Amino acid sequence: MEIIQPPDWQRPKGYSNGIITTGKMFFVAGQVGWNKEEQFETDDFCGQARQALTNIKDILTAGGAGPEHMCRMTWYIGDKDEYNGCLGDLGKVYQEVMGKNFPVMTGIQVAGFVEEGAKLEIEVTAVVPE
Repeated sequence: MEIIQPPDWQRPKGYSNGIITTGKMFFVAGQVGWNKEEQFETDDFCGQARQALTNIKDILTAGGAGPEHMCRMTWYIGDKDEYNGCLGDLGKVYQEVMGKNFPVMTGIQVAGFVEEGAKLEIEVTAVVPE
């Protein structure tokens, strides 16, 4: 995996601007912050983010991959102020679960989620080397 960064741009914090890679593409459906029984254990944004990231990691592992294979993440956020208000803690949670892999990321505020009680939903594209 090659991180692409224009030489005269500031380095982004917590994500990459571009990635070039080859291999088998692995798509992970949007994951909300509920457990494997589809129950929310918290209504805390960072708590739900931790669970959603854990769910993603578990799916990657089941497919023979890991966080280091993630190339792209899309974060769907119900309340951008809540998201921005916990960025410091969120960065710690992310690194505890995913390590220091920073794929390209997009964050989008949405009107709501299908799953009642969800605060966010995260989808991932990974590439596993052949």
